[in-house]
Amino acid sequence: MTNNRLVPMAVVNAPVPAPPADRRPLVSVIIPCYNYARFLPESVGSSLSQEGVDVEVIVVDDASKDDSAEVASAFAARDPRVRLVRHTTNTGHVVAFNDGYAEATGEFIVRLDADDLLTPGSLSRAVALFDAYPSVGLVYGHPNHFETETPPEPKTELRGWTIWSGADWIAERCRKGFNCITTPEAIIRGSVMKTIGGLDTRLRFAQDMEMWLRTAAVSDVGHVDGPDQALHRDHATSMSVTDGAGELTDMTERRTVFEVLFEGPGGKLPGADRMLETVRRQIASEAVTRAYHAYDRGQAQEREKDIEIFIAFARETYARVEELPAWRALQWRQRVGPKLSPLTPPFVASAVLRRLKRDADYRDWVRTGV
Repeated sequence: MTNNRLVPMAVVNAPVPAPPADRRPLVSVIIPCYNYARFLPESVGSSLSQEGVDVEVIVVDDASKDDSAEVASAFAARDPRVRLVRHTTNTGHVVAFNDGYAEATGEFIVRLDADDLLTPGSLSRAVALFDAYPSVGLVYGHPNHFETETPPEPKTELRGWTIWSGADWIAERCRKGFNCITTPEAIIRGSVMKTIGGLDTRLRFAQDMEMWLRTAAVSDVGHVDGPDQALHRDHATSMSVTDGAGELTDMTERRTVFEVLFEGPGGKLPGADRMLETVRRQIASEAVTRAYHAYDRGQAQEREKDIEIFIAFARETYARVEELPAWRALQWRQRVGPKLSPLTPPFVASAVLRRLKRDADYRDWVRTGV
């Protein structure tokens, strides 16, 4: 790490080699499905149409109430590459994935939600990176999020690869405190997956994030630069965080993810204690920032309870919370009061700068993946 920022081990900007013609590794695509019969054909189809690799698709129907199992069964009857694991009771997506993984035989493992799609060539691009860098256990790229009924045309131009040491990649995630991988754009080397195991059943929502971090704790991380590696469908039945309770749940779950990581393989990394302290500080700062955002938006009175919850969470997360710049910013707004805060020029300027930084961070993520 240099200047507290992520420094790649390698950046390959030249055209990257494709796997040899006689190299057709098996990729296991595991699709947990609950009541997504309407999306399942596109999801399965995007997996079966991958070129340059062999694919096995394992659909785990989690006791759907629609005809998801019938749709998957019809695919399996037509194509021996598709298998159906059928639950008689609903277990949730974590157990569903783990049950599918228990059936997987591939050299590489993909978790694909039934409403998402792989893009053409995504698996062969990832495999080429894996083959060039045997130390890499996790490869991901850009996920194109869409809300339209018809999926968009994905970008396919490959700029190159970026490779980081797993420890440095984890340190960057600790510095920022949030997940940078949606899910369908990621693929794990099967031998590494055998070492780390499947999704952690102790977590409520952020199991995927913990699995990426756990993978990085024992291997390096690669990014496919340029193309869309997956299409992620955003729709009304997707899980989202929209209120104070949801925001608190999100922050609490991310804090737990890092605690679980450093209780496990992450605890063996050099500087593990410092990284855990960093992420606790970052998540606490986020909670305090959410509290003073309410003042900037003129919502402090109506969100008084949320503000109290955010402050209590921040104190619980980071013992020296009152040393944070965000804490001082909150105190200034409390002194000015909820009525004048939205009209105070320095606070207005601060809100504008936050939006600009958020936009810049988003552009950086699209370009670099971190």
